[in-house]
Amino acid sequence: SRGVLFGVNYIGEVFGTASGGFENRAYYDGRLEVVVSADLERMLGWKGLSFFANGYQIHGESITGESLGALMPVSFIEATPATRLFELWFEQRLLDDKLSIRFGQIAADSEFMLSDGGGAFINGTWGWPSITAANLPNGGPAYPLATPGVRVAFTPNDQLTLMAAVFNGDPAGTCAQSDDPQVCNEHGVSFRVSDPALTMFEGGYRYSLGGLPGTVKLGGWHQEGEVEDLLDTTIVSDSTYGLYAILDQMIYRLAEGRGISFFGRVIGAPEDRSFVDIYWEAGFTAAGMLPSRPGDVLGIGFAYTGISDDARAAQVAADPNQQVRLDYEALLEVSYIAEIVPGFTIQPDFQYFWNPGGNVPLDEADPASPAVKDAAVFGVRSTINY
Repeated sequence: SRGVLFGVNYIGEVFGTASGGFENRAYYDGRLEVVVSADLERMLGWKGLSFFANGYQIHGESITGESLGALMPVSFIEATPATRLFELWFEQRLLDDKLSIRFGQIAADSEFMLSDGGGAFINGTWGWPSITAANLPNGGPAYPLATPGVRVAFTPNDQLTLMAAVFNGDPAGTCAQSDDPQVCNEHGVSFRVSDPALTMFEGGYRYSLGGLPGTVKLGGWHQEGEVEDLLDTTIVSDSTYGLYAILDQMIYRLAEGRGISFFGRVIGAPEDRSFVDIYWEAGFTAAGMLPSRPGDVLGIGFAYTGISDDARAAQVAADPNQQVRLDYEALLEVSYIAEIVPGFTIQPDFQYFWNPGGNVPLDEADPASPAVKDAAVFGVRSTINY
Protein backbone atom coordinates (compact mmCIF):
# COMPACT_ATOMS: atom_id res chain seq x y z
CA SER A 1 0.00 0.00 0.00
CA ARG A 2 2.99 2.34 0.50
CA GLY A 3 4.55 1.39 -2.84
CA VAL A 4 7.39 -0.72 -1.42
CA LEU A 5 7.97 -4.34 -2.49
CA PHE A 6 10.39 -6.83 -0.94
CA GLY A 7 11.48 -10.07 -2.54
CA VAL A 8 13.64 -13.05 -1.58
CA ASN A 9 15.03 -15.62 -4.02
CA TYR A 10 17.18 -18.64 -3.18
CA ILE A 11 18.88 -20.90 -5.70
CA GLY A 12 20.69 -24.03 -4.54
CA GLU A 13 22.25 -26.55 -6.89
CA VAL A 14 24.47 -29.61 -7.05
CA PHE A 15 26.55 -30.33 -10.16
CA GLY A 16 29.03 -33.07 -10.86
CA THR A 17 31.44 -33.91 -13.68
CA ALA A 18 30.72 -37.48 -14.75
CA SER A 19 33.58 -37.62 -17.25
CA GLY A 20 36.29 -35.39 -18.69
CA GLY A 21 37.53 -32.10 -17.27
CA PHE A 22 40.18 -31.97 -14.53
CA GLU A 23 38.47 -34.16 -11.95
CA ASN A 24 35.19 -36.00 -11.45
CA ARG A 25 33.27 -35.06 -8.32
CA ALA A 26 30.21 -33.13 -7.16
CA TYR A 27 29.99 -29.46 -6.14
CA TYR A 28 27.36 -27.41 -4.33
CA ASP A 29 26.78 -23.70 -4.75
CA GLY A 30 23.98 -21.38 -3.73
CA ARG A 31 22.82 -17.80 -3.97
CA LEU A 32 20.45 -15.85 -1.74
CA GLU A 33 19.07 -12.71 -3.35
CA VAL A 34 17.22 -9.93 -1.54
CA VAL A 35 15.35 -7.33 -3.61
CA VAL A 36 13.64 -4.08 -2.71
CA SER A 37 11.79 -1.78 -5.09
CA ALA A 38 9.84 1.38 -4.39
CA ASP A 39 7.26 3.41 -6.30
CA LEU A 40 8.39 6.90 -5.35
CA GLU A 41 5.36 8.44 -7.00
CA ARG A 42 3.18 6.67 -4.47
CA MET A 43 5.58 7.33 -1.58
CA LEU A 44 6.70 10.91 -2.29
CA GLY A 45 4.44 12.18 -5.05
CA TRP A 46 7.29 12.33 -7.62
CA LYS A 47 5.55 11.30 -10.82
CA GLY A 48 7.17 8.45 -12.75
CA LEU A 49 10.10 7.88 -10.36
CA SER A 50 11.00 4.44 -8.96
CA PHE A 51 13.87 2.84 -7.04
CA PHE A 52 15.41 -0.64 -7.17
CA ALA A 53 18.21 -2.43 -5.30
CA ASN A 54 19.28 -6.03 -4.94
CA GLY A 55 22.13 -7.89 -3.30
CA TYR A 56 23.48 -11.42 -3.04
CA GLN A 57 24.94 -13.80 -0.51
CA ILE A 58 26.92 -16.23 -2.68
CA HIS A 59 28.40 -19.43 -1.27
CA GLY A 60 29.72 -22.83 -2.28
CA GLU A 61 32.20 -24.02 -4.90
CA SER A 62 32.43 -23.34 -8.63
CA ILE A 63 32.38 -26.51 -10.72
CA THR A 64 33.54 -24.51 -13.74
CA GLY A 65 36.67 -23.22 -12.03
CA GLU A 66 37.48 -26.37 -10.08
CA SER A 67 36.68 -29.08 -12.62
CA LEU A 68 36.38 -27.67 -16.16
CA GLY A 69 38.03 -24.32 -16.83
CA ALA A 70 35.28 -23.71 -19.39
CA LEU A 71 34.62 -20.36 -21.06
CA MET A 72 30.87 -20.97 -20.74
CA PRO A 73 30.22 -21.40 -16.99
CA VAL A 74 28.06 -24.33 -15.93
CA SER A 75 25.80 -22.08 -13.83
CA PHE A 76 24.86 -18.44 -14.11
CA ILE A 77 25.00 -18.07 -10.29
CA GLU A 78 28.63 -19.21 -10.02
CA ALA A 79 30.79 -16.51 -8.45
CA THR A 80 33.42 -15.96 -5.78
CA PRO A 81 31.75 -16.50 -2.37
CA ALA A 82 30.80 -13.10 -0.96
CA THR A 83 28.01 -10.90 0.31
CA ARG A 84 27.64 -8.11 -2.22
CA LEU A 85 25.48 -5.35 -3.60
CA PHE A 86 24.55 -5.83 -7.25
CA GLU A 87 22.27 -3.14 -8.72
CA LEU A 88 21.17 0.13 -7.12
CA TRP A 89 19.31 2.56 -9.38
CA PHE A 90 16.55 5.10 -9.89
CA GLU A 91 14.34 5.14 -12.97
CA GLN A 92 12.37 8.10 -14.27
CA ARG A 93 9.50 7.43 -16.69
CA LEU A 94 8.28 10.18 -19.02
CA LEU A 95 5.96 10.69 -22.00
CA ASP A 96 3.22 8.39 -20.69
CA ASP A 97 5.85 5.76 -19.82
CA LYS A 98 7.18 5.61 -23.39
CA LEU A 99 10.56 7.00 -22.30
CA SER A 100 12.53 5.80 -19.29
CA ILE A 101 15.90 6.89 -17.91
CA ARG A 102 17.67 4.59 -15.47
CA PHE A 103 20.75 5.78 -13.57
CA GLY A 104 22.88 4.39 -10.76
CA GLN A 105 24.75 1.11 -10.44
CA ILE A 106 23.39 -1.02 -13.27
CA ALA A 107 24.29 -4.24 -15.10
CA ALA A 108 24.34 -4.71 -18.86
CA ASP A 109 23.12 -8.30 -18.62
CA SER A 110 19.90 -7.22 -16.90
CA GLU A 111 18.49 -5.79 -20.15
CA PHE A 112 20.90 -6.04 -23.09
CA MET A 113 21.69 -8.98 -25.37
CA LEU A 114 18.99 -11.23 -23.87
CA SER A 115 17.02 -13.95 -25.62
CA ASP A 116 13.73 -15.13 -24.11
CA GLY A 117 14.70 -18.73 -24.83
CA GLY A 118 17.88 -18.43 -22.80
CA GLY A 119 15.84 -18.17 -19.61
CA ALA A 120 15.12 -21.91 -19.74
CA PHE A 121 18.76 -22.85 -19.08
CA ILE A 122 21.32 -22.84 -16.28
CA ASN A 123 24.64 -22.27 -18.09
CA GLY A 124 25.78 -18.65 -17.80
CA THR A 125 26.45 -18.16 -21.51
CA TRP A 126 22.72 -17.99 -22.36
CA GLY A 127 22.60 -14.70 -20.45
CA TRP A 128 25.90 -12.78 -20.62
CA PRO A 129 27.63 -14.71 -23.43
CA SER A 130 31.19 -15.96 -23.38
CA ILE A 131 32.30 -13.49 -26.06
CA THR A 132 31.61 -10.41 -23.91
CA ALA A 133 32.77 -12.14 -20.72
CA ALA A 134 36.10 -12.96 -22.41
CA ASN A 135 36.67 -9.72 -24.35
CA LEU A 136 35.52 -6.90 -22.07
CA PRO A 137 37.66 -5.63 -19.17
CA ASN A 138 37.19 -7.95 -16.18
CA GLY A 139 34.16 -9.45 -17.91
CA GLY A 140 32.25 -6.17 -18.27
CA PRO A 141 29.36 -4.83 -16.16
CA ALA A 142 27.57 -8.15 -15.66
CA TYR A 143 26.80 -10.54 -12.82
CA PRO A 144 28.10 -10.34 -10.19
CA LEU A 145 29.75 -6.98 -10.94
CA ALA A 146 27.53 -4.03 -11.91
CA THR A 147 28.95 -0.54 -12.48
CA PRO A 148 27.70 3.06 -12.46
CA GLY A 149 25.91 3.97 -15.67
CA VAL A 150 22.91 5.49 -17.41
CA ARG A 151 20.39 3.66 -19.60
CA VAL A 152 17.75 5.28 -21.82
CA ALA A 153 14.87 3.25 -23.31
CA PHE A 154 12.20 4.46 -25.73
CA THR A 155 9.10 2.39 -26.53
CA PRO A 156 6.95 4.42 -28.94
CA ASN A 157 4.48 1.54 -29.43
CA ASP A 158 3.91 -2.11 -28.51
CA GLN A 159 6.20 -3.37 -31.28
CA LEU A 160 9.37 -1.26 -31.07
CA THR A 161 11.90 -0.77 -28.25
CA LEU A 162 15.12 1.22 -28.54
CA MET A 163 17.76 1.20 -25.80
CA ALA A 164 21.16 2.78 -25.27
CA ALA A 165 23.41 2.85 -22.22
CA VAL A 166 26.80 4.12 -21.06
CA PHE A 167 28.58 2.19 -18.30
CA ASN A 168 31.86 2.58 -16.49
CA GLY A 169 33.63 0.00 -18.61
CA ASP A 170 35.66 -1.84 -15.95
CA PRO A 171 33.81 -3.10 -12.86
CA ALA A 172 36.95 -3.93 -10.88
CA GLY A 173 40.09 -2.25 -12.24
CA THR A 174 43.54 -3.58 -11.39
CA CYS A 175 44.11 -5.42 -8.14
CA ALA A 176 47.57 -6.28 -6.78
CA GLN A 177 46.24 -8.84 -4.32
CA SER A 178 44.41 -11.13 -6.73
CA ASP A 179 43.72 -11.85 -10.37
CA ASP A 180 40.03 -12.31 -9.51
CA PRO A 181 38.07 -9.12 -10.33
CA GLN A 182 35.37 -10.19 -7.90
CA VAL A 183 37.94 -9.98 -5.10
CA CYS A 184 39.03 -6.55 -6.30
CA ASN A 185 35.43 -5.33 -5.88
CA GLU A 186 34.56 -7.75 -3.10
CA HIS A 187 31.27 -6.28 -1.89
CA GLY A 188 30.11 -4.48 -5.04
CA VAL A 189 30.49 -1.00 -3.53
CA SER A 190 33.56 0.30 -5.39
CA PHE A 191 31.32 2.50 -7.61
CA ARG A 192 34.10 3.06 -10.15
CA VAL A 193 33.50 6.05 -12.46
CA SER A 194 36.90 6.89 -14.01
CA ASP A 195 37.51 3.88 -16.29
CA PRO A 196 37.03 3.95 -20.09
CA ALA A 197 33.35 3.86 -21.01
CA LEU A 198 31.36 0.96 -22.43
CA THR A 199 28.50 2.03 -24.71
CA MET A 200 25.73 -0.41 -25.65
CA PHE A 201 22.78 -0.01 -27.98
CA GLU A 202 19.92 -2.29 -29.00
CA GLY A 203 16.73 -2.18 -31.02
CA GLY A 204 13.99 -4.75 -30.62
CA TYR A 205 10.92 -5.36 -32.78
CA ARG A 206 7.98 -7.57 -31.73
CA TYR A 207 5.77 -9.03 -34.45
CA SER A 208 3.28 -11.79 -35.20
CA LEU A 209 3.91 -14.41 -37.89
CA GLY A 210 0.75 -16.31 -38.69
CA GLY A 211 -0.54 -15.54 -35.23
CA LEU A 212 2.68 -16.74 -33.58
CA PRO A 213 4.64 -14.07 -31.66
CA GLY A 214 8.26 -13.31 -32.38
CA THR A 215 10.98 -10.79 -31.54
CA VAL A 216 14.09 -9.75 -33.42
CA LYS A 217 16.85 -7.65 -31.84
CA LEU A 218 19.91 -5.97 -33.31
CA GLY A 219 22.58 -4.34 -31.18
CA GLY A 220 26.21 -3.88 -30.33
CA TRP A 221 28.77 -2.44 -27.97
CA HIS A 222 31.75 -0.08 -28.10
CA GLN A 223 34.44 -0.30 -25.41
CA GLU A 224 36.80 2.65 -25.02
CA GLY A 225 40.41 2.22 -23.93
CA GLU A 226 43.67 1.26 -25.60
CA VAL A 227 43.62 -2.20 -27.18
CA GLU A 228 46.69 -4.30 -27.97
CA ASP A 229 47.09 -6.36 -31.10
CA LEU A 230 47.08 -10.00 -30.01
CA LEU A 231 50.03 -10.86 -32.23
CA ASP A 232 52.61 -8.12 -31.61
CA THR A 233 51.16 -6.37 -28.47
CA THR A 234 51.29 -2.94 -30.14
CA ILE A 235 48.37 -0.58 -29.65
CA VAL A 236 46.07 -1.07 -32.64
CA SER A 237 43.14 1.08 -31.53
CA ASP A 238 41.71 3.21 -28.76
CA SER A 239 38.61 1.00 -28.61
CA THR A 240 37.01 -2.32 -29.49
CA TYR A 241 33.48 -3.32 -30.41
CA GLY A 242 31.02 -6.07 -31.26
CA LEU A 243 27.68 -6.58 -33.03
CA TYR A 244 24.86 -9.05 -32.43
CA ALA A 245 21.49 -10.28 -33.65
CA ILE A 246 18.85 -12.20 -31.67
CA LEU A 247 15.71 -14.06 -32.74
CA ASP A 248 12.91 -15.50 -30.61
CA GLN A 249 10.05 -17.12 -32.52
CA MET A 250 7.16 -19.28 -31.34
CA ILE A 251 6.61 -22.06 -33.87
CA TYR A 252 3.72 -23.96 -32.25
CA ARG A 253 1.10 -22.62 -29.84
CA LEU A 254 -1.00 -24.60 -27.40
CA ALA A 255 -2.41 -21.66 -25.45
CA GLU A 256 -1.35 -18.21 -24.27
CA GLY A 257 2.25 -18.52 -23.08
CA ARG A 258 2.38 -22.24 -23.86
CA GLY A 259 3.97 -23.88 -26.87
CA ILE A 260 7.25 -24.54 -28.67
CA SER A 261 9.64 -21.71 -29.51
CA PHE A 262 12.93 -21.34 -31.37
CA PHE A 263 15.68 -18.96 -30.29
CA GLY A 264 19.06 -17.96 -31.67
CA ARG A 265 21.89 -15.43 -31.20
CA VAL A 266 24.96 -14.62 -33.26
CA ILE A 267 27.67 -12.22 -32.04
CA GLY A 268 30.90 -11.08 -33.67
CA ALA A 269 33.98 -9.04 -32.71
CA PRO A 270 37.22 -8.06 -34.54
CA GLU A 271 39.77 -10.88 -34.36
CA ASP A 272 42.91 -8.73 -34.10
CA ARG A 273 41.90 -7.49 -30.63
CA SER A 274 39.50 -10.20 -29.39
CA PHE A 275 40.25 -13.54 -27.74
CA VAL A 276 36.78 -14.70 -28.89
CA ASP A 277 35.71 -13.36 -32.29
CA ILE A 278 32.53 -15.37 -32.99
CA TYR A 279 29.76 -16.73 -30.79
CA TRP A 280 26.47 -18.29 -31.77
CA GLU A 281 23.72 -20.29 -30.12
CA ALA A 282 20.43 -21.89 -31.11
CA GLY A 283 17.81 -24.02 -29.46
CA PHE A 284 14.20 -24.82 -28.67
CA THR A 285 12.01 -24.43 -25.62
CA ALA A 286 8.72 -26.18 -24.92
CA ALA A 287 6.57 -24.48 -22.28
CA GLY A 288 3.50 -26.02 -20.67
CA MET A 289 3.24 -28.95 -23.07
CA LEU A 290 1.35 -31.02 -20.49
CA PRO A 291 -2.05 -29.51 -19.61
CA SER A 292 -1.63 -30.72 -16.03
CA ARG A 293 1.75 -28.94 -15.74
CA PRO A 294 1.41 -25.52 -17.41
CA GLY A 295 4.42 -24.07 -15.57
CA ASP A 296 6.98 -26.63 -16.76
CA VAL A 297 9.59 -25.76 -19.42
CA LEU A 298 11.89 -28.06 -21.43
CA GLY A 299 14.95 -26.49 -23.06
CA ILE A 300 17.44 -27.91 -25.56
CA GLY A 301 20.24 -25.60 -26.72
CA PHE A 302 23.65 -25.58 -28.43
CA ALA A 303 26.25 -22.81 -28.05
CA TYR A 304 29.56 -22.26 -29.84
CA THR A 305 32.47 -20.05 -28.74
CA GLY A 306 35.10 -19.53 -31.46
CA ILE A 307 38.65 -18.50 -30.50
CA SER A 308 40.07 -15.93 -32.92
CA ASP A 309 42.81 -16.83 -35.39
CA ASP A 310 44.99 -14.06 -33.94
CA ALA A 311 44.65 -15.44 -30.41
CA ARG A 312 45.65 -18.86 -31.70
CA ALA A 313 48.63 -17.38 -33.58
CA ALA A 314 49.70 -15.52 -30.45
CA GLN A 315 49.65 -18.81 -28.54
CA VAL A 316 51.89 -20.41 -31.18
CA ALA A 317 54.32 -17.48 -31.05
CA ALA A 318 54.48 -17.61 -27.25
CA ASP A 319 55.05 -21.39 -27.05
CA PRO A 320 55.93 -23.05 -30.39
CA ASN A 321 56.44 -26.42 -28.70
CA GLN A 322 52.95 -26.72 -27.22
CA GLN A 323 51.09 -29.52 -28.98
CA VAL A 324 47.55 -28.45 -28.01
CA ARG A 325 46.24 -25.37 -29.82
CA LEU A 326 43.32 -23.07 -29.10
CA ASP A 327 40.31 -23.75 -31.30
CA TYR A 328 36.74 -23.52 -29.96
CA GLU A 329 34.45 -24.51 -27.12
CA ALA A 330 30.98 -25.94 -27.71
CA LEU A 331 28.13 -26.72 -25.36
CA LEU A 332 24.97 -28.82 -25.48
CA GLU A 333 22.49 -28.28 -22.64
CA VAL A 334 19.24 -30.11 -21.92
CA SER A 335 17.23 -28.77 -19.00
CA TYR A 336 13.75 -29.22 -17.53
CA ILE A 337 12.09 -26.76 -15.15
CA ALA A 338 9.44 -28.54 -13.07
CA GLU A 339 7.11 -26.27 -11.12
CA ILE A 340 6.32 -28.06 -7.86
CA VAL A 341 4.12 -25.27 -6.49
CA PRO A 342 3.99 -21.60 -7.49
CA GLY A 343 7.29 -20.07 -6.40
CA PHE A 344 9.18 -23.38 -6.09
CA THR A 345 10.83 -25.24 -8.98
CA ILE A 346 13.18 -28.19 -9.40
CA GLN A 347 15.42 -28.22 -12.48
CA PRO A 348 17.40 -31.33 -13.53
CA ASP A 349 20.09 -30.43 -16.05
CA PHE A 350 22.63 -32.04 -18.39
CA GLN A 351 25.52 -30.24 -20.11
CA TYR A 352 28.17 -31.59 -22.47
CA PHE A 353 31.31 -29.57 -23.28
CA TRP A 354 33.54 -30.03 -26.29
CA ASN A 355 37.05 -28.58 -25.83
CA PRO A 356 36.57 -27.00 -22.36
CA GLY A 357 38.48 -23.72 -22.23
CA GLY A 358 38.74 -23.59 -26.01
CA ASN A 359 41.01 -26.66 -26.34
CA VAL A 360 43.72 -26.11 -23.73
CA PRO A 361 46.42 -28.48 -22.34
CA LEU A 362 45.73 -30.40 -19.16
CA ASP A 363 49.19 -29.35 -17.93
CA GLU A 364 50.31 -26.00 -19.35
CA ALA A 365 53.88 -26.60 -18.19
CA ASP A 366 54.21 -29.76 -20.30
CA PRO A 367 54.44 -29.15 -24.09
CA ALA A 368 53.38 -32.76 -24.72
CA SER A 369 50.37 -32.58 -22.40
CA PRO A 370 47.05 -33.74 -23.88
CA ALA A 371 44.08 -31.41 -24.02
CA VAL A 372 41.46 -31.22 -21.30
CA LYS A 373 38.96 -33.93 -22.22
CA ASP A 374 35.40 -33.28 -23.35
CA ALA A 375 33.20 -33.23 -20.25
CA ALA A 376 29.74 -34.47 -19.28
CA VAL A 377 28.09 -32.59 -16.41
CA PHE A 378 24.92 -33.55 -14.55
CA GLY A 379 23.11 -31.53 -11.91
CA VAL A 380 19.90 -30.39 -10.29
CA ARG A 381 18.80 -26.94 -9.14
CA SER A 382 16.07 -25.86 -6.74
CA THR A 383 14.69 -22.33 -6.81
CA ILE A 384 12.48 -20.63 -4.23
CA ASN A 385 10.89 -17.25 -5.03
CA TYR A 386 9.02 -15.14 -2.50
